[in-house]
Amino acid sequence: MFSKSYQLLPQRDSTAPRTPGLFVDSNSFTQRSYHKGLSFDYIPNVSENDFTDTSQGWLSWICNLVVVFLVYICTFITFPISGWFVLKTVPNYQRIVVFRLGRICPPKGPGIVLVLPLIDQWQKVDLRTRAFNIPPCQVTTQDGGMLSVGADIQFRIWNPVMSVVSVQDLNASTRMTAQNALTHSLVKKTVREIQTEKVKLGEYLRVDINEMTQPWGLEVDRVELTLGSLLKAPEEGPSGPLIMPPSVPGLEGLTGPIQQLAMHFLSHSGSSQPQQEDSITFTDELSSVPQAIIPSSVEELLTGVQLVLSETLVCRVGACFQFDISSGDGQHHSYYVDLSQGSGAVGVGSLCREPDVTLSMSDSDLLAMFQGGLRPFAAYTSGRLKIQGDIKTAMKLEELIKLLKR
Repeated sequence: MFSKSYQLLPQRDSTAPRTPGLFVDSNSFTQRSYHKGLSFDYIPNVSENDFTDTSQGWLSWICNLVVVFLVYICTFITFPISGWFVLKTVPNYQRIVVFRLGRICPPKGPGIVLVLPLIDQWQKVDLRTRAFNIPPCQVTTQDGGMLSVGADIQFRIWNPVMSVVSVQDLNASTRMTAQNALTHSLVKKTVREIQTEKVKLGEYLRVDINEMTQPWGLEVDRVELTLGSLLKAPEEGPSGPLIMPPSVPGLEGLTGPIQQLAMHFLSHSGSSQPQQEDSITFTDELSSVPQAIIPSSVEELLTGVQLVLSETLVCRVGACFQFDISSGDGQHHSYYVDLSQGSGAVGVGSLCREPDVTLSMSDSDLLAMFQGGLRPFAAYTSGRLKIQGDIKTAMKLEELIKLLKR
């Protein structure tokens, strides 16, 4: 009984002619265009709104017609009661995909649609834009570096029928496809390219994902890369890696070099006044400052700021600032500079009202910034300065710094 060796079952020869069954049209197997090379060749050409099933034989077509006719008659006879079960309300952002006797039908909706009992199986498909995020993963770049990179992806369903019949779990398949495309596309780039061309790489990644998900009736609208920390520095080359600053609101849609140029102009926005105004001097207010102030402590810095306060400075800045300063011994102090009314005010503690901008930094960085050794925008991009509020308003501190350096 057990002496016979195991033998494989005979495999189907793809070149041999296929034999149709009782309920299948024999002409559908002789057509050269029947096999399209996809994993769902059993699906009609729904991408072109052609729901004709050429594999259905004449006997199967007659049986389907008789069964559908009988169900229509029963539904009409019992309509006052059956209306609660066969009438469905579909909103504008949804469609109903119906399988009648196992065969796909055109999508129905919006409005009130008729779903026949016993022979119709239906499923609602949401056409609204959805989003998901790829958690940060470690990517080894072409130059030997290692980055933590994630992505935020927005997608929508453009063909409800394809999204139901061509893939079993659309959300899981889309997530896995996007994560694989992200990893495979970034390993061919260097750290510098990933950091400076983040928007362009997101567009390329969107095209790659769409090529794989288009047969599923899904389209990716936007891909935005989220860069994490640099886990491993790249190998030494002619040009080191360029670390991009945090994203600035309103500049996310710009490419790398253009974004740097825009942020450069933003950092100089506080000093973009006409030269005629800069040439005006007020000797009655600034004559008491014979030379540049070089403070050695925060208290001396407050004294120097008190001397340069004026109504002109208030007109140029027009905002109040709250400073949360941390010292080297771990203590935290609060200071405020009110340049929103009168001749301005400066002091220790918190403002009586809500400040326009709150800045958090160390005392050494604060002194370096007001002495001119550290620019506010450079401190922000390097992470040494944390800003809560409008960044453009915070950059107006350069007006005060210029007066202190005179």
